[in-house]
Amino acid sequence: MKHFRLILLEKRREILNNVNDIEGEALKKSRMDASGDLSSMPIHMADIGTDNYEQEFALELMDGERKMLREIDEALGRIEKQTYGICEATGKLIRKARLEAQPWAKYCVEYARMLEQGLVQE
Repeated sequence: MKHFRLILLEKRREILNNVNDIEGEALKKSRMDASGDLSSMPIHMADIGTDNYEQEFALELMDGERKMLREIDEALGRIEKQTYGICEATGKLIRKARLEAQPWAKYCVEYARMLEQGLVQE
């Protein structure tokens, strides 16, 4: 369990750094716009559209990273409760290879496939 806990904590730290970097870049651009610095204002409508697209993309990226953080926090909670590595749906053990590939996994491979195929609902 220590091995997986360390992996999860490292991944969590990495994602937090990513979120902070993305957020910093998105806010920096917003601050330039909000400050009224005309030298940084785009002149062409296409430039404005590009700026909006980049900001939306950054926000979606941050949302995905935050979801991953929740999954990692849930996995850390399962380690604390000593339920880590047990499929939440079937009660079967999750194989070590799956946990190595995706340490935040809460379902065994078989159940995850059924979810992907729409055979069961989460």
